[in-house]
Parts: sequence; structure tokens; C-alpha cells
Amino acid sequence: MKTVLVATEKPFAKGAVESIKKIITDAGFKFQLLEKYSSKEDLLKAVAEANALIIRSDIVDRDVVAAAPNLEIVVRAGAGYDNIDLSACSERKIVAMNTPGQNANAVAELVFGMLIYKIRNQFDGSTGTELRGKTMGIYGYGYIGRLVAQIAHGFGMEVAAYDPFVDKNLMDKDGVKWIDSVQHLFSSNQYVSLHIPANEQTKKSVGFELLSVMPQGACLINTARKEVIDEDGLLQMFEKRPDFIYVADVAPDNAAIIAEKYAGRFYFTPKKCGAQTHEANNNAGLAAARQIVDFFVKGDKTFQVNKF
Repeated sequence: MKTVLVATEKPFAKGAVESIKKIITDAGFKFQLLEKYSSKEDLLKAVAEANALIIRSDIVDRDVVAAAPNLEIVVRAGAGYDNIDLSACSERKIVAMNTPGQNANAVAELVFGMLIYKIRNQFDGSTGTELRGKTMGIYGYGYIGRLVAQIAHGFGMEVAAYDPFVDKNLMDKDGVKWIDSVQHLFSSNQYVSLHIPANEQTKKSVGFELLSVMPQGACLINTARKEVIDEDGLLQMFEKRPDFIYVADVAPDNAAIIAEKYAGRFYFTPKKCGAQTHEANNNAGLAAARQIVDFFVKGDKTFQVNKF
């Protein structure tokens, strides 16, 4: 009998866990649960018998892979998968998957929750600004980017996007202006929302060179990964452009410096919470469970993110 382990330092909602368990056990597999573990050793012990692993932001590195001799598949319940060592998995022929789109609406709504909170001066009663008639640039037009575009249209914003992997016809159909370069995206939009993965091409790719060409009243919204930001360039932008605002779902490593020198010009969530809704919790966890069942029963590898 295959054993499926759900290992989450930050647990799924109780109802989601019950639904995940039902999907796994109804398929004839054994369900195991490790929640709120306090050390890596707890995870290393728990994976010893696992054939499949469901995680959230938990780290699956070489140590975890080595401690799981029976592991065949690991699924990250969410879109980003930089917390999985893909090379280590590939060497062992372990399939790594994500669950794209399941958290998309939660993240897209957070973009505007943070943005409105900031441009209305954190609701302190002073005069803020509105979104209607402003321009929104979307960097990365996947599941989340498309939903951000829909919401932005609802606010009466003009929307443009850059994504070299997305066909222009799709953006045209969505009423989104197709942009031919990332530089053009930043230079032509007051607001830019980041929806790119953290990989070798994108890490530290958003720095002063890009930010400095943004129009007056520039605002960068980051619900992606802090690693895509060149933090030295970010500080330079704060220094050179008093009009610049930065809001993010994950605080940069230099957040203390920003707070000390540029008060009132940023907002960072206390803890990454883009996917922290009951709906997203359920969607991602259940999708992960179904993908594991389909992998074992049908050999389905649709959402595989590594190669071997």
C-alpha cells in the first residue's frame, strides 16, 4: 500500500486536511500527517516510509530526499516550488509537481488589498489616491496575472502585461495591452505587479535600472518572491525617487533599513499570506491529493516541474 504523507509546518485548515485524507484513503492509500513540526529532524523521520509527499512552504532538500528511500512524488500545494530541490529529486527519479492556479484568486485579491491600503495612506484619514484611470502593468501573465487584469479592469484601470511565454492573442482577447519588453512595461505603467517565479533568470532582476524608468507616482507590488528583487537597487530607488512606493507580501531582507529611512512609503505583510484563505487552502491541498492519486493510478504527470 502506498503511503502519502502531508508534512506542513504551517498546517492546512482542519477541513482541508479531512478532505485530503478522504481523497487519499478512498483511493486505497495510507494517509499520514505531520503538522507544526519543530525541527528538520521531525520531517526526516516522517518521510522514511512515504511514497508521496504533500508540502506547502516546507523545504524538501537533499537531506529530505535522502531520508525518503521510497519517495516517488512530492507535490507543493501552491504555485511556487523553489522550496523543492529539483536536482535532488531528478537524480532519484522523484516526480516534483506544483498545483498551479489553485491559489491564484487569493493572491490576486491580495494585490489590490495591499495596494488600496497603501494608496489610501493606510486609512489614516488623510487624502489618498484612486485607481480608476491609472495604468497597471503585469509582469508574468499566468493564472494570477490574468486574475489581476480582471480585477484591475473592474477598477477602471488600463492594463498591460509582459510575458514572453504568453501569446499576444490571449492578451488581446482579455483586453490587455501586449508589451514587447520588460523595460517597456516598467516605463509605461505607474503600477507594476510582479507574478514571476524565482529562478536563475529572474533572481535580482528587478532593480534600479527597471524601477527608475517608472512614471511619477510609481508603485511596485510584489506577491511573488523576494528573491526577484535586487535589494540594493530597491534602496537606491527609495533614495532617488521620493515618489516611489513598494508593497510586498514578503518583506525584503533589508526591511529594517527601509523602515528606518523611508517610513510611509512601503507596506510589507508580517508573514507571507498570499495563499492564506480558506478557499485557497482547500483548493491547493485537494488538488495536490488528486494529483498524487492520478499519478499512482494513471501515471499522470501533467504538472511535473522537474525533468529526468
